[in-house]
Amino acid sequence: MERNRFEPFGEQLVSATDTQPQSRASKLLLRAGTGLFWSLVAAIVFARAAFFEPGVYDGFSHVASLAKNLFF
Repeated sequence: MERNRFEPFGEQLVSATDTQPQSRASKLLLRAGTGLFWSLVAAIVFARAAFFEPGVYDGFSHVASLAKNLFF
């Protein structure tokens, strides 16, 4: 095992000369998948921001304050 071709945990390192040139379809598919992923992330974030209700967790704080008043 050559020392310069493997990392300390035994995983083989890939150099720039070892990589095969990617096809045009592969690059297009990679960009489409990446774009789809980030558009879904943005849609989830915007949907959560649009439907955010600040008073959702007020009920728990009300119950917690009642329990505190009962025990202390």
